[in-house]
Amino acid sequence: MPIGPVMLDIESDELQSQDEKILREPLVGGVILFARNYTTRERLVALVDSIRAINPDLLIAVDHEGGRVQRFREGFSKIPPMSVFAEKMTAAKDTDDSQQVSIIEMVQTTGWLMAAELRAVGIDFSFAPVLDIEKGLSRVIGDRAFGTDPDTVVKLAGAWIEGMHSAGMAATGKHFPGHGSVEADSHLEIPVDDRTLEQVEQWDLLPFKNLVKSHLDAIMPAHVIYASIEPNPAGFSTFWLQSVLREKLGFQGVIFSDDLSMAGAEFAGSYYQRALRALEAGCDMALVCNNRDGALEVIEGLKRHEGFTANPTLERMRGQGNYHWDDLLKSPRWIQARKILDSLN
Repeated sequence: MPIGPVMLDIESDELQSQDEKILREPLVGGVILFARNYTTRERLVALVDSIRAINPDLLIAVDHEGGRVQRFREGFSKIPPMSVFAEKMTAAKDTDDSQQVSIIEMVQTTGWLMAAELRAVGIDFSFAPVLDIEKGLSRVIGDRAFGTDPDTVVKLAGAWIEGMHSAGMAATGKHFPGHGSVEADSHLEIPVDDRTLEQVEQWDLLPFKNLVKSHLDAIMPAHVIYASIEPNPAGFSTFWLQSVLREKLGFQGVIFSDDLSMAGAEFAGSYYQRALRALEAGCDMALVCNNRDGALEVIEGLKRHEGFTANPTLERMRGQGNYHWDDLLKSPRWIQARKILDSLN
């Protein structure tokens, strides 16, 4: 069954009657989980099973990057912020290549661990990795970044993605074409980046350019206006999503909008208008989080547009392979990964 173009959230760690009703809407193709949806691993599995019982085709996602962006904590491995690996890589740049290879393998193993644990509880994918380059400016990126230069981000994020893939999980690079060069937090305001296209291409865009064809299954654009290039935020821009991402970079995967409840999306108007503009610009799925009225408005509005009923491209985000939690924790790779994490935390 084709997957609808709307991803939304639910209120607690079990489905309510209104949740069950909205998840049956054909336009709803996915559910994103938050920390409020998690109390214990057992209840999380029950929640995932209850979602699948309503519609087995729904994609179930979470932001589970590590560091301060890890929604499920107690009962799951503690993933460090990506800056930990970046710092190790920077320190190893003047050493022999074997040290750098060791760090890359460490990142790949940790990426596998994150993905394998989520797959073991039925989650299809985590919105990761961050491909933004940390420049000491952004209030929202910071230690989430894999590095302070494009080359380091490409090497480490590429290894993280390989780890995710080996666990049967698709990877989503964010926030295209780069959020690390603006101070403002797009959750709270609309960031504006005044750099030229050439400057963006020579810095922030490089990780996406290098990973887009061989590694990335999906892209999430930034709620950032690159004012000297295009008046619309990237996630509402046919220039960024079509001319640059699809045509110039040759990306053929999925494009997710960032959360349309964020302040960075408010310029587009009502929730329905935000979703419509994002989808018309080239997004395959619109995320509407933490506002049920807004999600309902989007669904009712999109019912008038037959072209947005479903998108088979989204099927590539479905998790692959089966893991049993107890077996996972006995596996040599999980034990090795936990030793790595214990040395970092």
